[in-house]
Amino acid sequence: MTISSTTTVREAALALSQATKVFEGLKIDYCCGGEKTLEEACAKAGLEPDNVMQLLAQAEAQAEKVSAPSFQNESLTELITYILDKHHVYTKSEMSRLGELVKKVIGAHGQNHRELQTVSSLFRQLCADLEPHIFKEEQILFPYIQALEKSHVENRPAPFIPFGTVNNPIRVMMMEHDTVGDILRELRRVTSDHTVPQDGCMSYQSLYHGLEAFETDLHQHIHLENNILFPRAIELEESRT
Repeated sequence: MTISSTTTVREAALALSQATKVFEGLKIDYCCGGEKTLEEACAKAGLEPDNVMQLLAQAEAQAEKVSAPSFQNESLTELITYILDKHHVYTKSEMSRLGELVKKVIGAHGQNHRELQTVSSLFRQLCADLEPHIFKEEQILFPYIQALEKSHVENRPAPFIPFGTVNNPIRVMMMEHDTVGDILRELRRVTSDHTVPQDGCMSYQSLYHGLEAFETDLHQHIHLENNILFPRAIELEESRT
């Protein structure tokens, strides 16, 4: 695929194995903002499209030739299993760990760093949004997509769908992804790009490093759902009607 300034961020992320790493480093939103063209995304980030395309080409050329799943040809069930095992497990674990770490850092540094109260509030809001979101995916949406794919493979009628069409819960999930993206951007702003202050202790460093890793994982997580799983599930459902 030829990448140009009119290529969408989503198309680049799917076509180039190293694109998401480049976008992450440049702070280009490739998960919730995947429908923007590279030109639009670069304008928002204050970057030159030609420079970004050069970075993409360089990263791709330097990438090690390692066999990795593209999730374009794997089954939806395999993709869902990957999301559950890699991202949902990590998200749940880190919400608990980072939540406790926020409290510890506020106790030690809250007087001198008032922004930590905002960090705490934003992180609580993030968890309050993610917990029911993950529950709905695991208990409702993902099982339906898996059942839909199974019925297709076995040439049976599509399963009963209690929500009219898979588009309905997917639309809700994507709106909730947008909310998560907004909170992550605000957390990055409040923490000055997760910059640990000079008087920050090891726990402070662990918190900010953890928040940055949490953000990166969520970006990858949302990318897999918004840009691969959901479009393929919609396409599969439409093919069965």
